[in-house]
Amino acid sequence: MDSKNFVRAAVPFAVGAVILAGCGGSSSGNNAKSSSNSGKTFTIAYQGPLSGGNAQLGINMVGGVQLAINQANAGTTFGKLPFKLAFQKEDDQGTPTAAPAAVAKVLQISNLIAVVGPAFSGATRASEPTYSQAGVATVSPSATAPDLATSGWNNFFRVVADDNSQGPSDAQYLAKGLNVKTVYVVDDASAYAAGLSKAFVGAASSNGLTVKKHDTAPGTTQCQAGSGNVQQYGPEAQKIVSSGAEAVFYAGYYCDFALLSKSLHTAGFHGKLMSDDGSKDPNYIKQAGKAVAEGTYVSCACQDTISSSAFTSFASGYQQLTGQAPGTYSAEAYDAANAIISVMKAKGAGVTKADIISGLHASGFSYQGITKNVTFQQNGNVAGNAVYMYVVKNGAIKQLGSVGTLVGG
Repeated sequence: MDSKNFVRAAVPFAVGAVILAGCGGSSSGNNAKSSSNSGKTFTIAYQGPLSGGNAQLGINMVGGVQLAINQANAGTTFGKLPFKLAFQKEDDQGTPTAAPAAVAKVLQISNLIAVVGPAFSGATRASEPTYSQAGVATVSPSATAPDLATSGWNNFFRVVADDNSQGPSDAQYLAKGLNVKTVYVVDDASAYAAGLSKAFVGAASSNGLTVKKHDTAPGTTQCQAGSGNVQQYGPEAQKIVSSGAEAVFYAGYYCDFALLSKSLHTAGFHGKLMSDDGSKDPNYIKQAGKAVAEGTYVSCACQDTISSSAFTSFASGYQQLTGQAPGTYSAEAYDAANAIISVMKAKGAGVTKADIISGLHASGFSYQGITKNVTFQQNGNVAGNAVYMYVVKNGAIKQLGSVGTLVGG
């Protein structure tokens, strides 16, 4: 193709926190210039981590949702709309314990129409029973635990493939792309990591991988709460080195993965490191250190390098809005918000929360996003299961391509 590739670099936390001031709580309204639309105002909310050690992933998404709403109000994306859109974000810290309070705040919005999020799987699992009972559609840009689509929540949708696609792809690439024979698996005991590690281990042997051990490490997630340190991972690192495994697969988030990587380096581990979309953020490199992070592989059911005029326009708009390039899941959040707005446009000024759920479920529903053509299966899963592999090279996260293409599977 003739169009130039654009790579989304994640928004640095400090800058993102300034741009999205007050991210520890909620904010109402939107920053778009008023368009010629008139009539009723509807609010699209976002729920995800906006504080804590892994907040950057949530901040990335907020920029995408805000941009979609701004453009819709300006008539850029859908033309003149017979309503206005407002935006409110709520911080659930990415945890199931903080999620109920965030849900309660979202449901207090009198003109709420739908939610982009929740972002993390554990928080989603804790939130969906209430959203389902309230009849509010939730479209997650990033929650990937497989069971989220099998719990009977008719209101739940997601725009990324689940861990039953990502885990096997990770195992396939480690074995066939990197020629690894033995692996030590560690998960952080979160809902997200449990599902991903289970899918990875389940696919290991069929790909020629021997799992030396699978450790669930519930005591090693303090970084997200702001109290993590390298010493917490020392014993785990020693066990991994003693196992003789050629590689480590870590299911979890970047904050603690950085600590594990540093501990492994100190313990003398020289094998391959691989993690997932929860670790796909430049803060992993910053916190682990460039030398330690170099050569680390991370996967994601998301694309950073997209050759299209639509993505070029999105990246430019995101840069103008936030002052930074879009980051992991920024584009997916943008697509999730626009999928909701497309149903609203079709229903008109009388659109209801129930209309969003039925519209997204409709057999003819399709929205051409910048990351994919968004269509949903009846369980809320997005159609398609592509997983992409990335590597840390020269201090930056570089996209290698889809796993299927890279290993010929």
